[in-house]
Amino acid sequence: MQRRIRRRYGAERRFKLLGLCAVLVSAGFLAFLLVTMFLNGASGFTQSEIKLPIDFPRSSVMLDPALLTGKDADAALAAAGLEKATDDAAVAAFGPGGDKLLSDGAWLRVRDSVKADPTLLATRAVISVPASAAIDIAVKGEGGADAEKLAARLQARGLMTTGFNPWFLTNSDSTDPTMVGIWGALKGSLFTMLVTLLLAFPIGVLSALYLEEYAPRNRWTDLIEVSINNLAAVPSIIFGLLGLAVFLGTFNLPRSAALVGGLTLALMTMPVIVIAGRNAIKSVPPSIRDAALAVGASPIQVVFHHVLPLALPGILTGTIIGMARALGETAPLLMIGMRAFMVSPPERLTDPSTVLPVQIFLWSDQVNRGFVEKTSAAIIVLLVFLLAMNGLAIYLRNKFETRW
Repeated sequence: MQRRIRRRYGAERRFKLLGLCAVLVSAGFLAFLLVTMFLNGASGFTQSEIKLPIDFPRSSVMLDPALLTGKDADAALAAAGLEKATDDAAVAAFGPGGDKLLSDGAWLRVRDSVKADPTLLATRAVISVPASAAIDIAVKGEGGADAEKLAARLQARGLMTTGFNPWFLTNSDSTDPTMVGIWGALKGSLFTMLVTLLLAFPIGVLSALYLEEYAPRNRWTDLIEVSINNLAAVPSIIFGLLGLAVFLGTFNLPRSAALVGGLTLALMTMPVIVIAGRNAIKSVPPSIRDAALAVGASPIQVVFHHVLPLALPGILTGTIIGMARALGETAPLLMIGMRAFMVSPPERLTDPSTVLPVQIFLWSDQVNRGFVEKTSAAIIVLLVFLLAMNGLAIYLRNKFETRW
């Protein structure tokens, strides 16, 4: 008897130990992911800049400062020859090949400075412009030997600084890693999630209410329930093929648009909302319904005045978790063409756009080493977005949760 008791206690201790090991392994993988992403991506939020002296009166810039106050300021700046003037200034300041020290988009920083202060055109100004990707990587300790020597020389002369890169959060995609940003992809993700939420949430909640409160229990209802449960486990690329065939092939909706992406992700998210909604509605005690009916409430009033508000925390939690899953999906959006090169953020739901996961996928395929840190930095932004959504789910659950 004592031996059997010891064996039973030993089995219980081993089970607890295995559970603890499983939790520690999971936490270890999560910590490894977060630490790796932070170490690789933190430098993506910084940028090295070179102080470039430009003698505008002696440069090739042909621009009347009076034009910068009108509506045609952008057109005048585009035709003023600022790109050539920037390269000439770099060669004059740093010698032959000096223009290679600068980013390909360095002249855009000069353009913005002139647009903000037209009086620069009458002076010899020093403007901080982004360094080339090779110099930027060298400053961060991962570049080639020649680039590190050049960077060290510029730092010794006090011509180089490294600081926070706000343009990474405000620019869109580019072929130059020093000029890329995530705002275009982030805005596309917001538009896509908005369409997904507006379509999937009401249809999913109403479907859950009907199936749980009104649907008769027969063979057809069982078939629908099994189908919804199976749809929640279907690979996401299948929904991409469905969106490609229906929305693009049949309804001829615009390709690469956030509208089509949202419709496709709504198809994928809806079964998750239905299942979570049914479980939340089922958890409302029958006594709530009986009490409401006893005081004269109609069945519709029972559902919308009592059952639905009490089930709302569970529904919202399931909805936001489903939305978080949709935000991280890439395969269905690749099928509908949301992998195009977008240099400007979308203004409407029908404009061509991309999303954060697809942007990360495209950058990870780039040969230029400058995109490595940008890819990790974009992953950090995506993780922050996901954590914010999950935090919102926890807040809503705690705010509306009712304990029986």
